[in-house]
This record gives sequence, structure tokens and C-alpha cells, in this order.
Amino acid sequence: MDKITRQEVVSLFPSRDPRAYKGVFGRVLVVAGSRQMCGAGLLCAKGALRVGAGLVYWALPASMQPTFAAAFPEVITIPLPENERGEIAETAWPILTDFIEKQHPTLAVVGMGMQESPLLPTLLQEIPLPMVLDADGLNALSRFPTSFRFKQPTILTPHPGEIARLLNTAIVADESFRILQAAQLADQTDALCVLKGPDTVVAISDQGKLNSWQNPTGGPALAKGGSGDVLSGVVAGIWAQFAAQGLTIKNGLQAAKCAVYVHGLAGDLAAEKLSDYGVLASDTLSYLPMAIEQVLRERK
Repeated sequence: MDKITRQEVVSLFPSRDPRAYKGVFGRVLVVAGSRQMCGAGLLCAKGALRVGAGLVYWALPASMQPTFAAAFPEVITIPLPENERGEIAETAWPILTDFIEKQHPTLAVVGMGMQESPLLPTLLQEIPLPMVLDADGLNALSRFPTSFRFKQPTILTPHPGEIARLLNTAIVADESFRILQAAQLADQTDALCVLKGPDTVVAISDQGKLNSWQNPTGGPALAKGGSGDVLSGVVAGIWAQFAAQGLTIKNGLQAAKCAVYVHGLAGDLAAEKLSDYGVLASDTLSYLPMAIEQVLRERK
């Protein structure tokens, strides 16, 4: 089992041209949230911005939009129709497709806080964008036939419970079993799998050949609700910056390696100040720039 190394992340991390403008750093569309679970999309969108995405859009239930538009001015909010439970309604699909056609987002992050939104099956099958799929999006995927394959390049970010549901297996902490789970999910879906947890596993099936890596950064400080939402935003924000090179599976792998490493490092840096007990998911957002700076300092 290979490890993701600091040297590899230094060499892969997207560069920033001093003369660049926001349009060249990618546009991330976050589809997330419900009336009862509104914070996950916020953490995700902030994660994408903190690692350098040029623009972030957040499509969310209309009842949430005024509050978050005022509280989070850096993100462009898109109010969507909702059902009686406060979940994004299936009637939101034409609005989203029209937005995608006009604004050309680079990729989408889908799932966190959406609960049982009836829009999820359509998003999984029809969204015309590369996608990071997390949380309730993964729960929706678990109800699809095992023969389902994504039409677009996709990165799945399950935690141990979610991958157990997807593969119909037990939740097991054994490291070798976790590696096998990640590889199996990648092979089964033709997607890249980021299996969260201690020594987060990144796995990919490339023309039938399975490859996997473990991440050495991060620790118990990240064992808090919301950490996965931040990570999904970090993955998307970095992946979007590879857009100029083409959003291929190779770029997705590069983005995933960089993302899990700097997100874990941000958790480690936060724990040095706040302890493993006291770090909140939102705290890691503030430490992401420090983590990136620490990595890129070795590029000079």
C-alpha cells in the first residue's frame, strides 16, 4: 500500500499565476441542504473557496436562501423549490439545468444535508458535470442497482457507515478490509473512492487495474460532524483548479490526493492550538490556508 507523500502533494498542488483572475480557478456548484440540515452546504462551499476555487455557487432550498445569502456574501446562492419537508423538490431540475447551461460550472458537489430529496436520483443519473458525491447522495446511490455506472467523472467520499451500506458489508475498522472496500467501490462504480477515516484511503480503478493510497495526515481532531462536508468542498475546490488541464480521472486522482492531505494537515494544525477534543469542522476552514502555505513553502 502506497502512502501519499508531502513531496507528491508539493509537486501536484495547483499553481497560482499572479496575473490570473477568478475565471481560471474553476466554478464549483454545490447542491446541498434542507430545512433541517442547512449547515453542511455552508461548510462545503467554504471549503471550496478556502482552497482557491474562483467561484462557488450554492443551490439550496428557497426558504434558506435569504439567510445564507446575507451571512455568506462570497458565495452565489441559487434558491430552489422545496417540498413540504423542506427538501429540494424534483421540480428544481429545470432550474438547475438552465443554470448549468448559462453559467458553465466546472463541476458539482452533491448530497450533503439533502436528506431524502426526490431530486437526488435525477442528479446522480443526469447531471452533465463531473461530480463529488457525499452524504445523502451516497445514501441515494445505495438504493441503485449495483450495475449502475456514472456517466461523468465522479469522486465518492464515503465514511465507514456509508461504504458499508453501498457494499452491503459490515462496518469494520480493520485497515486491510477498508482498503479492499475502497477498491471494490471504485471498481463497482467506475468512480474514484475517498474512504474517510484514520489513514483515509484513496482508490481508483484504471482500465481494470486497481490502485490505492493511504493519507498520513489528520487524526482524532477530525472525528467531528461536518469534517466530511469540509473535505468534499476541499476536493471540489482543488479539482476545479485542474480544469485548464481537462477534468479527467487523472486530474481527479491528483485533486483527491492533495485534498485529503491538506485537509488532514489543517486538522493537525488546528489540534496543536485547540486540542484533539476542541477542534470543530469550521475551525479547520481557518487552518486550510496555513496547511497549503506549509506545503507550498517546500516548492520554493
